[in-house]
Amino acid sequence: MKKKTPNIPVEGCKPEISYPCLWQYKIIGTDRDSIIDAVMDLLPTTDHLLANSHTSSGGRYVSMNLELVVQSEEQRLSLYDQLVKNPVIKIVL
Repeated sequence: MKKKTPNIPVEGCKPEISYPCLWQYKIIGTDRDSIIDAVMDLLPTTDHLLANSHTSSGGRYVSMNLELVVQSEEQRLSLYDQLVKNPVIKIVL
């Protein structure tokens, strides 16, 4: 007989993250150089690693991984918001 797993509500659940911590954003856009420029404008003096990740089969989209140490949840969310608002960036994960 199969065991039933209890229904655990996901809404309102937040992961426990200890800060400072190493965080990674996946950034997707249409032009690699524009993504690099956008990240450099946002983080001109912050140590970070921006690495190529993937190019779509048609070459229309590129993804890059941005890795850096975030000091707080506020900083992590602020960086996310700023990346999302940049017009050259289509998706941030």
